[in-house]
Amino acid sequence: MCGINGIFNFDREDAVAESLIHAMRKQILHRGPDDFGTHFDGSVGLGFNRLSIIDLSGGHQPMSNEDGTVWIVFNGEIYNFMGLRDELISKGHQFRTRSDTETIVHAWEEFGERCVDRLRGMFAFTIWDRRRRVLFGARDRMGIKPFYYYRNAKRFAFASELKALLEVPDIPRTIDPAALAEFLRHRYVIAPRTILKDVFKLPPGHSILVSETGVEVKRYWEIPVAAPRRVSERDAIEEFRALLEETLRMHLISDVPLGAFLSGGLDSSAVVGLMHKLGVGDIKTFSIGYDTPESELGYAKIVADHFHTDHHELLLTPTGFRDDLPRIVWSMDEPVGDEASLPLYCLAKFARQKVTVALSGEGSDEILGGYPIYRTMLAIERLQRVPGAGLAGDLLATLAGDGKLRKYAEMLGQPLEERYWGVSRVFPPEKLARLFPAGRTAGEIDSAPKAFQGREHLDLLARMTALDMQTWLPDDLLVKADRMSMAASIELRVPFLDHKVVEFAAALPLDLKIRGNNGKYLLKKSMEGLLPNSIIYRSKKGFPVPTRSWFREDLAGFARETLLANDGAAAEFFDRKVIEDVLASHQTQDQSQPIYALLVFDQWYRMFVKSARPALAA
Repeated sequence: MCGINGIFNFDREDAVAESLIHAMRKQILHRGPDDFGTHFDGSVGLGFNRLSIIDLSGGHQPMSNEDGTVWIVFNGEIYNFMGLRDELISKGHQFRTRSDTETIVHAWEEFGERCVDRLRGMFAFTIWDRRRRVLFGARDRMGIKPFYYYRNAKRFAFASELKALLEVPDIPRTIDPAALAEFLRHRYVIAPRTILKDVFKLPPGHSILVSETGVEVKRYWEIPVAAPRRVSERDAIEEFRALLEETLRMHLISDVPLGAFLSGGLDSSAVVGLMHKLGVGDIKTFSIGYDTPESELGYAKIVADHFHTDHHELLLTPTGFRDDLPRIVWSMDEPVGDEASLPLYCLAKFARQKVTVALSGEGSDEILGGYPIYRTMLAIERLQRVPGAGLAGDLLATLAGDGKLRKYAEMLGQPLEERYWGVSRVFPPEKLARLFPAGRTAGEIDSAPKAFQGREHLDLLARMTALDMQTWLPDDLLVKADRMSMAASIELRVPFLDHKVVEFAAALPLDLKIRGNNGKYLLKKSMEGLLPNSIIYRSKKGFPVPTRSWFREDLAGFARETLLANDGAAAEFFDRKVIEDVLASHQTQDQSQPIYALLVFDQWYRMFVKSARPALAA
């Protein structure tokens, strides 16, 4: 796992300054503390920081082909590289290392832009082909690895993280009002947009080709939209088990110590169970919890004891939250208002004392229908068919308070495209409009509904999960997973998001994903006999953080002082009265998500915009 950066000047006589590439590279040293390298070829410069995982002695980057005409900087892991390497050798390619990086170089020579079709793994890379004078970049299908870029009339610049890009002098640090509104609506910004104008994220499943004549972005893969296949439950279970075992086996390839994050939920427990089944000995597992009811340490201990793992636990406190928040926001790179960043960051630092690679269960809920909101939306759809449901919903909404009952009542009579905006929502539209001072527009809000386009023929669950896999998953969940793990220089692998697993799940009929009150039905049935039933069929908690109680008690003063400070982002962008109302109402109604999102933006704005360079305050 690594950090990459580079510059392509459109004028070939305009040589890239070596000092600039090094300045960009040094902003992301945490992504690769083991080694670094650069390559300069006149108007092109490449930078690289390495976290050594495979071929510890031979994987130095930037890496070239035999004659030095093709160079690559690569972040990620290609899990099928050995088979692809054998195929390329049979076609006459000569290898000097046993690293997966060199496989991509030769795949580019053999297949050109379609080389991405042959890669199974998580990746963001850029190839400089001196003969063709093109820079080719790509991001993996699900968006596990990041790729930021900026272009103007003079140059194209790219990097693994936004903070590295901001070392380029002519990149403006101007907040995009529409992106800010989108962040406050969802707690993240949807690709290709970022919080800054003119800076972009390469969307998942896309490649980018840069030449002296311009920049072209192409989609090379998308979430399948085919109708569900006909398959029996027994056959589906057998196929799914075999596919998961194959995928886990690939994800276990490593030349450094490897372990697993274990929350005690079904997904991470399944990963640990499959590691055990595949013969991994002395599995090191890591869990984090609290001294509050939200803690899941007890469930994690059940799994750890069941598989006799080398188990390690960490307890998190409100003081840790306050002290670590600046570091988390800086490491997250772009504002993401996800409270689970805190425990993940602390867990990654904790695990790094023992391992360099960790497996995790991200992605299972999105591909297999695990979130409770999916079942709620399907229930509303059934109610829609009852005559007079819309009128009843309007009446109930007027009688209900401001909680979930009112929200769901208002949804009766609405089509899915209007009522479902993803699994993560922070400020509702009416409150968001009041948050911005009079005369200051929030800009166009929400690009999320675009994910519904072209999927009208699919069932409701397929449409919801497709939206979440295009928005929430790559722009919140996987940003959090990548940045918090890389902040501790640890590689996090997510086997449920192997694209073969995603494609298999996309073709499943609805009743193998949700049956009755059971989400992820197929995964649960597949884990029977491997995991304890008390883990398989317990209620879902997610990755809870007790911010609700913390912002009412230990951290109430901290939140108020930060958000109402005269020199903060709130004073410049938001209506002070609305923020005061949010803080006051939290005593009776949970406002922890809006409070956290505002805190994140405030801290991010101080570090990335007001500071002369992206800097972590002392």
